[in-house]
Amino acid sequence: MKKAGHRIKQRIFDNVKEFYKAYHWIDSTKKRIEHIPYAGRVFDENELIALVDSSLDFWLSAGRYMSKFESNLEKFLGVNFVTFVNSGSSANLLAMSSLTSSKLTDRRLKSGDEVITTASCFPTTLAPVIQNNLVPVFIDVDLGNYNIQVEKIEKAISSKTKALFVAHTLGNPADMSLICRLAKKYKLWLIEDNCDALGSKYKGKRTGSFGDISTLSFYPAHHITTGEGGAVVTNDKVLNRIIRSFRDWGRDCWCESGYDDSCKKRFNFKFGKLPFGYDHKYVYSHIGYNLKATDMQAAIGVAQLKKLPDFIDRRKDNFAILYNGLKAYGKSLILPTWEKEADPAWFCFPITVREGAGFKREELTLFLEKSGIQTRLIFAGNILRQPAFMNIKHRVVGGLFNTDIVMKNSFFIGVYPGIADKEMNYIIKKFDIFFKERQ
Repeated sequence: MKKAGHRIKQRIFDNVKEFYKAYHWIDSTKKRIEHIPYAGRVFDENELIALVDSSLDFWLSAGRYMSKFESNLEKFLGVNFVTFVNSGSSANLLAMSSLTSSKLTDRRLKSGDEVITTASCFPTTLAPVIQNNLVPVFIDVDLGNYNIQVEKIEKAISSKTKALFVAHTLGNPADMSLICRLAKKYKLWLIEDNCDALGSKYKGKRTGSFGDISTLSFYPAHHITTGEGGAVVTNDKVLNRIIRSFRDWGRDCWCESGYDDSCKKRFNFKFGKLPFGYDHKYVYSHIGYNLKATDMQAAIGVAQLKKLPDFIDRRKDNFAILYNGLKAYGKSLILPTWEKEADPAWFCFPITVREGAGFKREELTLFLEKSGIQTRLIFAGNILRQPAFMNIKHRVVGGLFNTDIVMKNSFFIGVYPGIADKEMNYIIKKFDIFFKERQ
């Protein structure tokens, strides 16, 4: 039966390869330049075969591909534990929620504690702070690198400050030397939002491996994709168990899906006011969620992760083409900057139109969009001006002057691996045309 099943599988896989070539494959040398998205899926028959292979197992929840994906990602990042979840936003929610666990005793986050972060952010970096009844403390960002102004962090720390939630914005590593030093000095939890920065390095070390906890997103716009998907990363065994508890309904049991009695004491515990010996699989130590991903998503991730080094190189190459091509317009545009010790795996190419440039951001982005070049704003701009966040309890330290400039004048274009050299050069030519028309 196993041999027959293997032969049938191989025929299916051969058909999947044929389907990919007939339906998905595009000869990039013959492709006309009509639309250049800022991001997108880059895949081949290997992702499709992995997806079909997982579906034929019909395990559906966490299985062999989940274990392999988490393990391979741990090796890539150089960390101890990776927990695969259903989105990067869920990863942020789990990261913040896990720090409220009673298992952390006197270091747990409690209602009213403060978390230092930025207002120039994606909404689901901030939302978990509010959802856990914590108080965000906002610091401005630097123009060009769009990361937190690290020199203001120490001034922002109060007796209520218990955590730093720092994003590596658009793949650009923040100053982790100073951030880690301050976190250690003041005994603050450090969470890295690494959703845009998988593969970036700071002083030769992968971002996402500095903090107590870090997060990743595998949405199609990011460095690798599982469709929807994300991950929570830590080096701490206790935090890892808490993270998995919050992900899996809040249960106390740590058995993997489909397994029983990993602790060898399943019916030999006493919890709360439950009867002695109550089934450990149905004991809940946290008010949790169900934020699990599927084995089919993990299967795609396994195939994508093999391509990640090439994806990173291509992003860097595309970034360099844009940077060198747009340097001539530095008087009108603020081009990206990065820390001396940083090695960014760029999510995109951010641009800020300078005050006094003679044109507004909307004029440039509309011109690019009409030319088939997709643009995006830098997420929520100043999130305190967004309808859902206008009345939240918060503190601001030192003003948000640059954050407002980002909101009014900044945007980004793509560098993802699906953009070929000729398309990158087309983008440069369109910028040239835009500026010539304004001379």
